[in-house]
Amino acid sequence: MKSKVFKALTIVVVIFLGACGGKESKKEVEGTETEATEVSDSKTKQLEIEKPQLTFGFIKLTDMAPLAIAKEKGFFEDEGLFVSVEAQSNWKNILDRVIDGQLDGSHMLAGQPIAAGAGFGRQAELVTPFSMDLNGNGITVSNDVWSKMKPNIPTSEDGKPIHPIKADALKPVIASYKSSGKAFKMGMVFPVSTHNYEIRYWLASAGINPGMYTKDNIQGQIDAEVLLSVTPPPQMPATLEAGTIYGYCVGEPWNQQAVFKGIGVPVITNYDIWKNNPEKVFVMTKKFVEENPNTAIAVTKALIRAGKWLDAPGNRAEAVNILSMPQYVGADEAVLANSMTGTFEFEKGDKRSMPDFNVFYRYNATYPFYSDGVWFLTQMRRWGQIPEAKTADWYGTKIKDIYRPDIWKKAAELLVAEGQIPASDIPETDGYKLATTEFIDGKNYDAKDPIGYINSFKIGNKD
Repeated sequence: MKSKVFKALTIVVVIFLGACGGKESKKEVEGTETEATEVSDSKTKQLEIEKPQLTFGFIKLTDMAPLAIAKEKGFFEDEGLFVSVEAQSNWKNILDRVIDGQLDGSHMLAGQPIAAGAGFGRQAELVTPFSMDLNGNGITVSNDVWSKMKPNIPTSEDGKPIHPIKADALKPVIASYKSSGKAFKMGMVFPVSTHNYEIRYWLASAGINPGMYTKDNIQGQIDAEVLLSVTPPPQMPATLEAGTIYGYCVGEPWNQQAVFKGIGVPVITNYDIWKNNPEKVFVMTKKFVEENPNTAIAVTKALIRAGKWLDAPGNRAEAVNILSMPQYVGADEAVLANSMTGTFEFEKGDKRSMPDFNVFYRYNATYPFYSDGVWFLTQMRRWGQIPEAKTADWYGTKIKDIYRPDIWKKAAELLVAEGQIPASDIPETDGYKLATTEFIDGKNYDAKDPIGYINSFKIGNKD
């Protein structure tokens, strides 16, 4: 971590060089001319920043790590940015504060900017130039539910459950609750969260109806065999322990916290629901990006560097230490390390190697692929949050208003020129990943055929 004294001296040197007519270089990136000034202590070149003082929001989850690292390792300051990073109470608060301009940008659920532009919930023009991570979520059930699921799960020679565990093992448990007159209740973090779509996908893959939304009913519980409701991530373990819900889908460290406290058992991670799925994104308003284009590029540069640092061998232990600080996630280092250092604990003592549970840079994790965004749109339509059928072209057009790989590419090309990342880390792509079947149910997802994908499911809307 850079010392404050050294940073201060760097700023003084930059100001002095500017006053003496220091060299300035202009770099054209994809038709956009940007002013840059050399910084004396690194290879970084500072853009002419329109708004250097910034405030960003986040929720206390390990996947906010790129923000914490960009601040603590000095990557924001290298770009001439002076950033405050502030924890927020819930996802709705984050959305409202970004839209209202109280936050300049934020760690956000991938579905939030998409829903804001597609007609579900509060409407606004939001954009994301940066994908914060892949994977990172899990589904946890109470000890009582686990004891009833376990007999339905095949085991290996050592007696441990064979993973991934499908929701088929939960189906008879739900039926037993229903026969005794009890609704089976589970939690997720927000109606347009990855967690909502992942738990729905997992349940529906076993023929369990997680409920539908309609234009007039936005609770998402029509015809539901499992009642899903919203609980903020840090409150998940306490809500489970109180018996208000019997399971939940959430990001880390709140699945591992259930193991640590002995109140629940994670049964599956989202890596096994959709391999290397996108999770959080960094979001700004379209207005902010248009008024502060260099600032948006500079922020993206710092976040890309943070992602790269997080996935560099040997850095995770330091990252865990930083995230454990009260101003960031504030969880015990032992709990954070369970997933952040390449392992994941299911039943207590059943710790397994999961090197890709948290991915921040590898597999082009930071690039905002259109195909990732289209998947969220298909799930919004599948479950009725988008109440009316759309054309196939609508999906591609809509996501291009929200996902901004052009900003990411400008930032990445500057980093290549500075020697911060290799040119090979910029994907050659039209914004769409190849079709994949790497889902819990083996369904083929081709983002260029969203209607065919929606219609392939037994449960959900058909177009």
